[in-house]
Formats: sequence, structure tokens, C-alpha cells
Amino acid sequence: MPRFAVLIVAAGKGERAGTSLPKQYEALAGQPMLRRTVQAFAGHPVQVVIGPGQEALARAALAGLDLPAPVPGGATRQESVRLGLEALGQDAPDFVLIHDAARPLVSAKVIAAVIAALEGGAEGALPMVAAADTLRRRDAHGHFTLVSRENLYRAQTPQGFIYARILAAHRQHAATEVTDDVALAELAGMTVAMVEGEEKNIKVTRKEDFALAETLLGATGDVRTATGYDVHKFTAGDHIWLCGLKLPHSHGLEGHSDADVGLHAITDALLGCIGEGDIGMHFPPTDERWRGAASWKFLDHAASLVRAKGGVITHVDVTLICERPKVGPHRDAMKAKVAEILGLELSRVSVKATTTEGLGFTGRREGIAAQAIATVRL
Repeated sequence: MPRFAVLIVAAGKGERAGTSLPKQYEALAGQPMLRRTVQAFAGHPVQVVIGPGQEALARAALAGLDLPAPVPGGATRQESVRLGLEALGQDAPDFVLIHDAARPLVSAKVIAAVIAALEGGAEGALPMVAAADTLRRRDAHGHFTLVSRENLYRAQTPQGFIYARILAAHRQHAATEVTDDVALAELAGMTVAMVEGEEKNIKVTRKEDFALAETLLGATGDVRTATGYDVHKFTAGDHIWLCGLKLPHSHGLEGHSDADVGLHAITDALLGCIGEGDIGMHFPPTDERWRGAASWKFLDHAASLVRAKGGVITHVDVTLICERPKVGPHRDAMKAKVAEILGLELSRVSVKATTTEGLGFTGRREGIAAQAIATVRL
């Protein structure tokens, strides 16, 4: 079975985007754009090429992903690709897909089409979309003339190649400036198959492109919701922890950790969104490390697992069920604390409370319950 590798070029400065960081490290719907691009190729070996001095940015953007160390690039995209290809030579694949970090919305369908063309015998494969806009060319005098869009196409990435052939082309034509890798392949006499690209596989170039990309992510992303529920009974004590706040109370709550039912319920809801079990699987009550532990650590852990899967937490809602203490006076502070732990805007956190009108164990003031729901976009 042929071996494929993916080379993601992320060495540019992204100055046209007008962002404070190189654009590949800017947040796109809550995740660095580079991270989203890498995760689009889940299941394939990925090598990232970065620019000089971007090591710390790359570490932060790719934290938790199983990747080899990024390779330093060169002064141009062409040189960066060549250096990345050379690095792959230590365990040379049969085929390589070369992709721009600034195309985070590439779909599995486009990737599969490129791979299928190579497996079918093509020396190279290029995803393209037909030009749909009216085109005009400006001459040296500033005059514009109409250009027929018939048989005009826009090239995208990933561009796929036989690894040995494209590496040889880069070495042979290193001094020839080209705009993409297909141009080099053609200079080397390789035949390149055209496959169908997608309009949503945009290249994020300008600042306004971020808004468009986020809109497209919202339209096509996998949105998941899950619930969480927790109960702790009252015991002797003079305070309880509730949604990250320490509140004076006539009793404490019994539990292996600090027994914060609100944070426990949200934690389970987030774990449910990504199919990662429940809080007891990650922090078993038999483990003495978690005796008396602050529950914000559990919630932070769940959030980090969501991020590691490329997820974005879009909303959490928790309902506290108890007769006492009264939640109303502390609601805003609870919202702020949950938002701080999860790194969310206040508007994306909801904290509510209700009683059971004296019915059941909460009505008899034997304990507190909480139920939560979380929404995650993957």
C-alpha cells in the first residue's frame, strides 16, 4: 500500500492579513488557523514548515497534537517547500501532499480526490475550481480589457505528487521562481491530473477573510451537545464550593474532591460532547491525588481535551437545584468564574437555579444537584 505524507507550509509572515501575529497563528473560531489546517489531515503523517523565530508560536498552536518537530523554512515559499521535502526524506513516502496553512477549510473530499488521482497513476494532482467571476486585465496604461473566463480555473491546495519526482524538481529548479509546486512539476516534465476543488477551500489572505472562514466553519462544522448531571449530599461543615466560588453555608458537601456539583456537571457535559466518558473515568474517587482537589482542574482538563480534538466550546448552561443557599446573589460571579476557567465570553455561559418546592432530597435540604448542557463545534 503506498505511503502518503502531508507537508503543510506555514513559514510566511502573512503581512497582507494585517494581524498582530503571522496569520497562520491567529485564532480562527477559537483555534489557531494552523491547528485547524493540520487537523483537516487527521489520519495522515503531517510535517509542518515554519518561519524563522516562530518556534514558540508553533508549539502553542500545535500543543497536544502528535506531530514531529516543525522544520524551519526559507526566505520564500518555494525554498520552504524544498526544505520540508528534504526533511521527509529521512523516512521517504511514496507520495506527498503539499498544502498551504492558510487553507484551513480543505475538506476530506478534496484530500481524497487528490490521493485517488495519485493512486490511479498520476504523477501529480491539482484541485481546481472554475472561474465564475467576470475577469478584466489592466495594461500598462491603466486600461482594463475583458478576459474570457472560459476554460479558466483557480488552483488550490493540497497539490499531490510522487515524492521523489517533486523533490528532484525542487532541487533542479531551485533558482527558478514559480507560484506553486505544480509549475515546478511541469517544468520537470511531470504530468498533472486536475481534480475538483471546492469554493469553501479558500485561502485566508486578508483580515476580512477570517470572518468569511468563520462563517463557513459555522455552516459546515460538526455541532455536538451533551448533558451532565451531578449530586452531592450535605455533611458537617461551614462552606460549600459552587461553580468555582466558596460560599459560607450551614453545611458542607460530601465528596472526594471539593464536591462542586456545578463544575462537575459542566465537566461531564463537555466530556460527553467528545465521547470521552465521564469525570469518574478521568479523576477516579479511589485516587488519593484528587482528595480535596479543586474542581476547576477537572473542568480545565475537559476543556483541554475538547481543544485537542479541534473543538470550540460555544456555550455552557448549568442549572443548580437546591433550597439553600440562594444562588441569585452569586449568579454573576459564578458566570464570570466559569467563563474564566473555559476562556469564554460571559454571553456564552449561563448559570440558573431552581428549587423542587420542598420535594425530594433537595427539597428536604439533604443535598444539591446540578444539570448542565454544553455545545461544542468540531
